[in-house]
Amino acid sequence: MKKYNVAVVGANGAVGEEVLRILEEIEFPLNKLVPLASSRSAGTQIDFNDEKITIKELTNEVFDEEEVEIAIFSAGGSVSAEFAPAAVKAGAVVIDNTSHFRMQENVPLVVPEVNPQDIAKWRETGVIANPNCSTIQMVQALKPLDDAYDLVRVDVATYQATSGAGKSAMEELVKQMQAFFTFSLDEAEIKAFNQQIALNVIPQIDVFMDNGYTKEEMKMVNETTKIMHKEIALSATCVRVPVLRGHSESLTLTFDSDVNANEAREILSKAPNIVVVDDPQKALYPMPKDCVDANETFVGRIREDNYANNILHMFVVADNLRVGAATNAVRIAQKWVEMEG
Repeated sequence: MKKYNVAVVGANGAVGEEVLRILEEIEFPLNKLVPLASSRSAGTQIDFNDEKITIKELTNEVFDEEEVEIAIFSAGGSVSAEFAPAAVKAGAVVIDNTSHFRMQENVPLVVPEVNPQDIAKWRETGVIANPNCSTIQMVQALKPLDDAYDLVRVDVATYQATSGAGKSAMEELVKQMQAFFTFSLDEAEIKAFNQQIALNVIPQIDVFMDNGYTKEEMKMVNETTKIMHKEIALSATCVRVPVLRGHSESLTLTFDSDVNANEAREILSKAPNIVVVDDPQKALYPMPKDCVDANETFVGRIREDNYANNILHMFVVADNLRVGAATNAVRIAQKWVEMEG
């Protein structure tokens, strides 16, 4: 089997660290790992496969110098905008975790369980985009049910962990909770979010658009259409909650045909990388604490609507740093290797 030179851009960030862990866990066919970060982090070392590997400075030249074949970017949209073209020019396929390329028409936006065939379009730009974290876990659950019942509308409320805003946001939650226990929460710093996050929920993720929805909410609308190649009416309310890892979503799905909850459970239980956890009488349902470090999406609370035969409700949870970012990126890389190798 051919082995590849793989660069991880943002190797010391929350998502980058997960990418490295997953590459290690699945024994990806690596010839050489090239961890990259800004000049501030260059020179520090990471542990990988029982070795110490030095992080190199991200430059336009490094992709050529290291003969990079696969470049996984997880360092922010502006970094991808500046350096991804150099990686492509050097002959690498770029798998981008940021929002920069997602809605570019000739860039495939891929969730391997849903639209793996789109990976073949990578040659047009050299880039494959990774969707938003909340979109990935949702469409994994939508796809098999759409195939069975013909989905026409989605109403979703998300409960998104602080890790979706980066390491500093997680630290802010921890510091605010520490302040609470010393009776000084009112004095705790509010920086990562525009409101206190400890003991609170914030019904805003990203900036508000002219239509009253946030940018995060509109990402879910637009990305779902692109991934599923289908115009689906979708309304989202995205909420930040005081959880460190694991995004949760409450879904109301409207179909063009009648649905059955037991049948839906069976369909989802056979879907790739979906785990059905659905026995409410035993208090078994998906929760963020149970999905940390997991590469699967958990679905439960599956039930029919009380008033309409064509509506299902369910609760979906996944580790946003893994399923919602790193795992999806590595799975794209695996599929790319299968197709090109």
